[in-house]
Amino acid sequence: MEEGTLLIRADATVAMGTGHVMRCLALAQAWQDGGGRAIFAMAETTPAVRARLQSEGFEIVPLRGSADAGGDATQLALLARERSAEWVAVDGYQFDAAYQRELKTAGIQVLLVDDNGRAAPYSADLVLNQNLHATEQMYERREPHTRLLLGTRFCLLRREFTSWKGWNRALPPIGRKVLITMGGSDPDRFTEVVMQSLRLVKIEELEATVVVGGSNPHWASLERVVSEFSGTLQLFRDTSDMAELIAHADAAVSAAGTTCWEMCLLGLPALLISVAENQRALAQELNDRGCAIHLGKPQDLSAEQVASQLERLLNSSEIRYSLSQRARQLVDGTGAQRVTSIMQKRNPVSEQFEHL
Repeated sequence: MEEGTLLIRADATVAMGTGHVMRCLALAQAWQDGGGRAIFAMAETTPAVRARLQSEGFEIVPLRGSADAGGDATQLALLARERSAEWVAVDGYQFDAAYQRELKTAGIQVLLVDDNGRAAPYSADLVLNQNLHATEQMYERREPHTRLLLGTRFCLLRREFTSWKGWNRALPPIGRKVLITMGGSDPDRFTEVVMQSLRLVKIEELEATVVVGGSNPHWASLERVVSEFSGTLQLFRDTSDMAELIAHADAAVSAAGTTCWEMCLLGLPALLISVAENQRALAQELNDRGCAIHLGKPQDLSAEQVASQLERLLNSSEIRYSLSQRARQLVDGTGAQRVTSIMQKRNPVSEQFEHL
C-alpha cells in the first residue's frame, strides 16, 4: 500500500495551453510538502511540461487516447487502484459529469478543479473553483456529498511564490520595467504584437522582460524581434523564476490565465488580454473590481492600442497603486496548502465557501 498518494489527471497542448497542469503542479507540491506522493496521469503533454514535472521529481504515467475519446476514466480508475491513490484530482474542461460518476462508482475520492460550472450534475467529493465569479448557484446540481471550495482563498500557486507572501512593492512615479507574458503556448502569436508595441511607448529608459512557455512554437521569430529592438528587451523561455520577474516589474501585459493570481499576490499592475474565451470572465471580473485592466481579445487589439494603454499605466502612479492594492487583497499565497489540508482532513470542510 502506498498511503498518501495523489493521482492527478491533466493535459497540456499548444492549443489547450499549460494552465491546467501548472496549477495542478502547485497542488502536487503542496501534497508533497505535506508528506504525500503525487503522480501525473496524462494523455497529452508537451516536452517542456514533461521536463518541468520530471525536474520536480513527479512521475508521469501516459494514458492511451484522449480524455474525450472514451475509456479515459476507466484507465484512470485502474491506475488509481494500482497505485493505491488516496485521492484523484482532475483538471480540464473535457472531464464531464459521466467522467466524475465513473470514478465515484469505482470508489475513488475525487477532487474536480472546475472553472465554469458546466460539468453538472457534480458527483466529485470536492469541487474547486478558484475564480472570482465562482458561486454556489453554479453548482446547484450536485450530489449531497459534494463539497465546494470556491473563491480566491483556494488559488493554487506554486511553492516558488510562498516566500513572497507579505512582500512590499515599490511604486515609482513613472514605471519603466514591463513584464510581457502570454501564457504557456500563445497559439495566436500575440506576444510579438505586444513586443512591437514597446517601440511606440514614449517613456525613456524602458525595460521589458518577455516570458514565453516552453510550449511556445514561435521562439525563433521572437528572438528576431529582440535582435532588432533598440532598447532593453530580454527574452526568457520556460523560466522557474517567475516570482522574481513579477516582483522586478512595474507593470505587466499578460494573458488572463493562471498568471493573474501570481500577479495579484505580488501586486503587479497588469493589462490583461483574454487570449482564450475561457479567460474572458476572469479578466472582466478583475477589471470590474479594479484589480487589473482588461483590454479585450487579441483579435481586437493593435500594437498601437496596447502601447497607448501601457504608456498611460506606466505614467500614472495613482492607477498603478490602486490596481496593486486591490489585487493584493485577493490572494494570500497559501491556497494550495489550504486545499490539501482539507483533502487530508486537517481542516474542517466548513471552510468551503469563501468569497472575496
